Amino acid sequence: MRLQNGALSFVVNFLLGVAWAAALLGAITSFLAFYPENLLLAIVSAFLGALPGMVSVLLLEHIITAKERHLELKKQTALLEQLLIQKENNTVE
Repeated sequence: MRLQNGALSFVVNFLLGVAWAAALLGAITSFLAFYPENLLLAIVSAFLGALPGMVSVLLLEHIITAKERHLELKKQTALLEQLLIQKENNTVE
């Protein structure tokens, strides 16, 4: 759980867990449904069963990464503004 603050972070982290569970359950149920018929068909169906959950995981990870990038850019902007103020104070004196 990387995001630590706020209600949005709780919701995103919760949905990330749900997406992983959906991927796992989709893969297992699809595999077990087609296993008695053919092993290759069971493996392919397990992949297809896990696909919606994995797409959800990918989307949520993208959201987490974008939020982390935004927070990091805010920190960098604050530091750069401090450096600019220090530079202006040094050139004035």
